[in-house]
Amino acid sequence: MKRRSFIGSSAAASVGLLVSQTANARTTVTTPFAELKNNVNHSVCRWCYSSIPMEDFLKSLNTLGIKSMDLTGPEDWPMMKKYDIHASMCWGAGMGIEKGWNEPKYHEDLIKDYLQIIPKVAEAGYTNLICFSGNRAGMSDFVGLENCVTGLKQILPLAAEHGVVIQMELLNSKIDHKDYMCDHSDWGVELCRRLGSENFKLLYDIYHMQIMEGDVIRTIQNYHPYFGHYHTGGNPGRHEINQTQELYYPAIMQAILETGFKGHVAQEFIPTWEDKIAALKEGVTICDV
Repeated sequence: MKRRSFIGSSAAASVGLLVSQTANARTTVTTPFAELKNNVNHSVCRWCYSSIPMEDFLKSLNTLGIKSMDLTGPEDWPMMKKYDIHASMCWGAGMGIEKGWNEPKYHEDLIKDYLQIIPKVAEAGYTNLICFSGNRAGMSDFVGLENCVTGLKQILPLAAEHGVVIQMELLNSKIDHKDYMCDHSDWGVELCRRLGSENFKLLYDIYHMQIMEGDVIRTIQNYHPYFGHYHTGGNPGRHEINQTQELYYPAIMQAILETGFKGHVAQEFIPTWEDKIAALKEGVTICDV
């Protein structure tokens, strides 16, 4: 399953089936981490583990000591609260990745959706709510930028009132999300500057930006005030973040911490191991600097 399908079917869709791609067995995780340094607020994206029933997955997070989960909606929050798992990046509004704020014809529906979900996010005790630029579809990046400013300004006052931060995700348009507009940090940062609101940030996805522009650590150092959240993933392949791929995550995590970042870092790699929870444990251990 691709994330595009998971999100596109419904922002508040029930989880589907993710088929394991390899049969690399690992020991089942039954004990928590011996020690977490607690310098990083670890999270994990639910869609990458959608083959595991929600309650079983939450129990595994408790065992691992992971306290947050990304990309969940109101239908998930009651069970997450039961297991004391925080919703670190919420969804529940919008029209998916391809139809977003860069297209004025979607603004009416988007504004209505976001004005409804923002109070619900705050009432549940959460802060971050995801959004997307949408695809170019022949539109210039300049026009799309202006359109995003026009639309997002309609929801930011309510977001500020409720203490909710709208976060637009940076995605690659080369491999996974062809034609997506918010595909470079410079474009996203300019959007942040034009909106001029602490209630709008960028979700910096390390995997996606490695594909589009590389220079990950320098980008984090230069633009960190505009980044409100991070996602991981191994490149190439978007699988485990260990020695099988080209990014060195301990150095990246250290660079993030050195900026004074206090938000969440969510694992968003698609596990290939037979034991997906063991793969998740490895990923969190790598990032626990």
